[in-house]
Amino acid sequence: MTWTRAAGLREQLLKRWYRGEILRARVLGEEQFPLQLRLKRPDSKQMGEDFGAVRDWVRELCAGERSQLGYGYELQWQCHNHRVHGRNDLPVAAVVPSEADALRLIGKKEAAARFDRISRYALQRFPELRNWLARRPLTALDYAAEWEQLLAVLDYFRANPRPGLYLRQLDIPGVDTKFIEARRKLLIELLDCVLPESAINHQAAGARRFAERYGLAQEPAQVRLRLLDDTCAIAGLSDLTLIAEEFRRLDPDVDTVFITENKVNGLAFPAHPRALVIFGLGYGLERLAEVPWLMRTRVLYWGDIDTHGFAILDRLRRSLPHAESLLMDRATLEAHRSLWTSEPAEHRFGGELERLSPAEAALFADLCADSLGERVRLEQERIGFGWVQGRLEMLAAS
Repeated sequence: MTWTRAAGLREQLLKRWYRGEILRARVLGEEQFPLQLRLKRPDSKQMGEDFGAVRDWVRELCAGERSQLGYGYELQWQCHNHRVHGRNDLPVAAVVPSEADALRLIGKKEAAARFDRISRYALQRFPELRNWLARRPLTALDYAAEWEQLLAVLDYFRANPRPGLYLRQLDIPGVDTKFIEARRKLLIELLDCVLPESAINHQAAGARRFAERYGLAQEPAQVRLRLLDDTCAIAGLSDLTLIAEEFRRLDPDVDTVFITENKVNGLAFPAHPRALVIFGLGYGLERLAEVPWLMRTRVLYWGDIDTHGFAILDRLRRSLPHAESLLMDRATLEAHRSLWTSEPAEHRFGGELERLSPAEAALFADLCADSLGERVRLEQERIGFGWVQGRLEMLAAS
């Protein structure tokens, strides 16, 4: 039978608990009891067909009633007059008179008391957390053992907004770096409640950008480069990794700069007169505009031959309008037909690109239209090394 039983009434209360409704009302001081629960009951036809089952259903509901257990629901009754079975009182509603009854019925009395302790403690120090506690009461319970440390972190950032220190340098009693790192998502929710707008960079979203969001020092972006001509080595060094500011000030004695985002390409790049190759661009192509010495060199970008690769080339030319493409042409693509793969659908770019040469734009259009095949892609590392060397020799001679 689909009639509501005692377990079904308890399940309705549990759903309210797990939706946070019962604890939310405690925080906001809202009254939700007495609370009437849904009670699906037999109709006249069912009473006539199986009156014994109806009697058992009533007996089971009564066994779980407040008058029997000392807590829980109370049944409301109505007299039902059946042509065969005569007059019988049947339950028509179940009402939980108080929150205390509900908590005992679902076994959450201790959890609710624990939440009360958490919320009182938190609100004494940060009244601004009231709405968060109302919205996320079960999350608060999940971290019940850690609220002292969590509030200590909030205290620190409120007293030291945008401190400009590395996370490792924060001196918070009882809190170490790993504690904050493991709870960044939760701390973002809490800090956003208690800090002034001036202390939050809302453009930096997500746990990975926690440091940027709250003004902590971050590991500087790094650029790796290789000098491709021994005569251009810097203090005898040809393979260097520099932070962005040092890279900007480097000003090497070269005429040509190759850019490739593939690490293996950068490591295996052939020798070339008065040239270097940049790879491992941790801080993005756009910031190359901040590097003054790149404006006086010939710049060539080598990326994948697919729609995404041409979109990157187009973006690079916003910063370096004189940048040329390398090995991103139709001849290279056709020569490596057997090595084509499929561009992932989520990476495909289908918009307008305004900074491509006519030949590049024509190839890009064919790739977008699948004129050469479905989602054609030639990854840069699949291009034959002999083909790369041949193209570089042509460049050196030009």
